[in-house]
Amino acid sequence: MTARHTRIATALGKLMLVADGDELIGLYFPGHWYPPKPEAIGPYVDAAGDPLFTRVAAELADYLAGRRTSFDVPVALRGDDFQQRVWALLREIPHGETTTYGALAARLGNPALAQRVGQAVGRNPVSVIVPCHRVVGSDGSLTGFAGGLQRKHFLLELEEPAEVKEGRLF
Repeated sequence: MTARHTRIATALGKLMLVADGDELIGLYFPGHWYPPKPEAIGPYVDAAGDPLFTRVAAELADYLAGRRTSFDVPVALRGDDFQQRVWALLREIPHGETTTYGALAARLGNPALAQRVGQAVGRNPVSVIVPCHRVVGSDGSLTGFAGGLQRKHFLLELEEPAEVKEGRLF
């Protein structure tokens, strides 16, 4: 394992990025619910001197500026089989759209798995890039987000389609 980490300043706060080789394995917010263990992040490196971290920072900056709707950086998600299945479904949620935990559970073949889906979504190690912020409660409410509900609201508003924004009264 050639893990290393860095920190980058973004509109979402100072994010910690963790990589192993040529793949991003973590993106964590300040106060993240499930931060990585210190021994799993490797040494600190300067983002400017690391081609992968430089690429991640550029793609995140473009996304947060509204110039990008998806990410191309190589990602390796580490989790159990169920988590992997949930995280694969997260990657299929289109930019500007949302789904519910129950809908994801139904896609997995069992609507009763909604709570377990929520747990897997909450443990997504590469927030934003694997868009867990696009999952909302069954009534459309903002529910759990490892980076905090303010960040989730910010991301959803950033992705909101122009016609929806224009139709709002305030």
